[in-house]
Amino acid sequence: MKLHNTKKMLLDAQAGHYAVPAFNIHNLETLSTVVETAAEMRSPVIIAATPSTVAYAGKDYLIALVGAAMEKYDIPMSFHLDHHEDVADIEDTVAAGCRSVMIDASKLPYEENVKKVQQVVAFSHTCHATVEAELGRLVGQEDNVVVTDADKAYTNPDDAVRYVEETGIDSLAVAIGTAHGLYKGRPKLDFDRLKEIRSRVSVPLVLHGASDVPDELVEKAISLGITKVNIATDLKIPFANAVKEFFKEHPEANDPRKYMTPGKQAMKEVVIHKIKVCGSEGRA
Repeated sequence: MKLHNTKKMLLDAQAGHYAVPAFNIHNLETLSTVVETAAEMRSPVIIAATPSTVAYAGKDYLIALVGAAMEKYDIPMSFHLDHHEDVADIEDTVAAGCRSVMIDASKLPYEENVKKVQQVVAFSHTCHATVEAELGRLVGQEDNVVVTDADKAYTNPDDAVRYVEETGIDSLAVAIGTAHGLYKGRPKLDFDRLKEIRSRVSVPLVLHGASDVPDELVEKAISLGITKVNIATDLKIPFANAVKEFFKEHPEANDPRKYMTPGKQAMKEVVIHKIKVCGSEGRA
């Protein structure tokens, strides 16, 4: 089956004042957990993969797996490249069938960022793929991208308007105080900045670094215009902890079908919770 882009699902979320959850997956077990749970809850869902996940699992396998899931479950679903930086690699994956990409040129100076994103947009749109890009920089680590406190930058509303117009992107990831990974304290989100960006930019807005953010802050961000919420770390930790616990109780275990199962169940509970926080349950 031909994979879908994210244009309609994000515009529907924007009109309906909810967000589509984008869950980072790594293999068949994590993918099946996400899509099965989303289907049970009748939620649209975005299956996200970082460069290292694509390298680990293989783009052809991932595209085929998501295609099989789309055949099986009648919900809006898309396979999305998350925080990819290599233009040639993005083009290769889009040519292979991927229809949603996030080009991360946020570490570049503004003009270079725009030029790189324009290149990805020009190619991707010829293949009917949607493009997300980031303006501003989130502290923390996502895949192999590391941003220190000294390097973080919030999204400037004036620049956001120019950026969307000049690049032609379909969605904009904004930096308003979230971070990749876990937080050392309670995050402080700049909701006034978000409100101004939302009032001046028409494309759907994306919240990266939503793992470990209190539910009420994510819900407020959605109420102010966020239409896609990225979740990664909050999935990996309970999955890993459940597998570790299984081996403590069953040190002789060697069957992946058995030791992966508690990881999937722990992850499922998080997926259920995040879908409810996003308000996407029943929106499929």
